[in-house]
Amino acid sequence: LIAQMLPVSDNERKTLLVAGAAAGMTTVFGTPIAAIMLAVELLLFEWTPRSFIPVAVAAIVAEVERTMLHIPGPIFPFQGGMAISFAGLGGWVLIGVAAGLLSALLTQMVYACEDGFQKLPIHWMWWPMLGGLVVGIGGLIEPQALGVGYDNISSMLDGRTIATAALLLLVVKAVIWSVALGSGTSGGVLAPLLIMGGAMGAVLAGFLPAADPGFWALLAMAATMGGTMRAPLTATFFAVELTGNTHVLVPLIAACAAAHAVTVLLMKRSILTEKIARRGHHLVREYRVDPFALTRVHEVMTTQVQSVPATMTLHGAAAFLTAPETRHPSFPVIDGNRQVLGLIDPPAILRWRRAGKHRTTTLGELLAGSKVTLAYPDEYLEGLSDKLLMANVSHLPVVARDDGTLVGYVGWKDLMRVRSRKQAEERDRTALLGFGTRRGKQEGAA
Repeated sequence: LIAQMLPVSDNERKTLLVAGAAAGMTTVFGTPIAAIMLAVELLLFEWTPRSFIPVAVAAIVAEVERTMLHIPGPIFPFQGGMAISFAGLGGWVLIGVAAGLLSALLTQMVYACEDGFQKLPIHWMWWPMLGGLVVGIGGLIEPQALGVGYDNISSMLDGRTIATAALLLLVVKAVIWSVALGSGTSGGVLAPLLIMGGAMGAVLAGFLPAADPGFWALLAMAATMGGTMRAPLTATFFAVELTGNTHVLVPLIAACAAAHAVTVLLMKRSILTEKIARRGHHLVREYRVDPFALTRVHEVMTTQVQSVPATMTLHGAAAFLTAPETRHPSFPVIDGNRQVLGLIDPPAILRWRRAGKHRTTTLGELLAGSKVTLAYPDEYLEGLSDKLLMANVSHLPVVARDDGTLVGYVGWKDLMRVRSRKQAEERDRTALLGFGTRRGKQEGAA
C-alpha cells in the first residue's frame, strides 16, 4: 500500500513489498535473520544493497517492536543437541536425503492433485468443497492433522511423539495438505512442512545415531522446509531462531544442504516456483554476475580493422559495399590521421543517393559535422551494449582515449561470443594437475 502511494520505481516497489513480508514473518515467528534470508533466497532474486538494506531494516525494526510488545520467543524452545562426530555427520546427511525425497514427493503430490482437479467435469467453484471434504475425512482419521499444528511441533521437539503416531500424522497431513492446496483451498506452507518433516524425523529417529529427544525431528523439519522451498539457508536460520538453539547450527546446515542437493537433482523447480512456471513465467534461482559487467571492450574487439578513407567517393563506396569480396556490412571511415569520421553501410549509401548527393561527393564531405558514437578499449561491455542499442547500430568503432585514433571494431557478435565463452568455462573440464599424465598426452599428441 505504501509503495503504491510513493513515487518509486518498479524495483523499489518490489523491495518495499518484500520488506513488508520480512517484517511480518519476523513479527509472527520472531525470526529476523531467517526473514532476511528468505527475501534473498526466494523473493528478491538478487543480492544488492538497494534491496538488502531495506529488508534488513524492516526485519530488525519488527523484531525490536516484537520485543517491546513482550511477545514471547523463541516459539519452540529446544535445548537438545548431539556431539559432533563422523557418525553424526552421516546421520545428518541421511536425514537430509530423506527430507529431500519427502520434499520431492510432497511437491509431486500437490501438483498431481491440482492436475486431477482440473480434469474433473465440474466447475472449478466446487473444487474447494471437495478439498474440504478430504480435509474433514483426514481429520476424522487423525485429529492432530488439523489446525495450525504448533502443538504437534512442540510435542515432536520434546520427544513425546511416538513413531506410530508420527507416521499416521505424516501420511494424513501429507494427503490433506496436498489435496487442499491442489483444490485451491487456502493453506499455508511453513507450518505444514515443519509438521510433516518433524513427523518423518520422529519415525526415523530410532534408526539413526543416538541424540537428544527431538533432535532428529528438528533436523528433518528444517531440511524438509529447505528442500521443498529450495531455501536451505532460510530453513537453517529459521530452525535456529525458532528454537533459540545455536548449537545445532552445523547439523542443520548439513541436513538442509543434503536435502537441497536431492531436490535439485529430482526436480526442476521448487513447490513455489512451479506454480509460477505453469503460468508461463521463467525464473532463474541462481545468482550470476553478468559477464558484460566484467569484460572490457579490448578483450573482444577486432584489432585488424578494415576501414575506408574519407577521400572515397559515394560511387566508390557503393561499388565497394556491393563487391563480391566485401564480407562485412559496415566499415569505419577515417581521415589521414586515423580519426573516425563515421560509419558507412548500405542503408547510409541509399539514404545519400535518395537525398540527391552527387556520386563524386567524398565520404568526408558527406560525414562532415555528423555525430559519431564511439567505443573505448577500457570501457565495459555493459555500457557498450547500451551504446549499440541507443545508436541502433550493430557495430561501433573503438578509438584510443588519448588521441582518438582507430584501434578496433566491435559488434553484437563479439558480445555474444562472451556468453559462449562463459558457457564453455562451465562446460569444459580440464585436469590442470595431472602429475605427468596430461603432459604425456600432449607430448604423445605432438
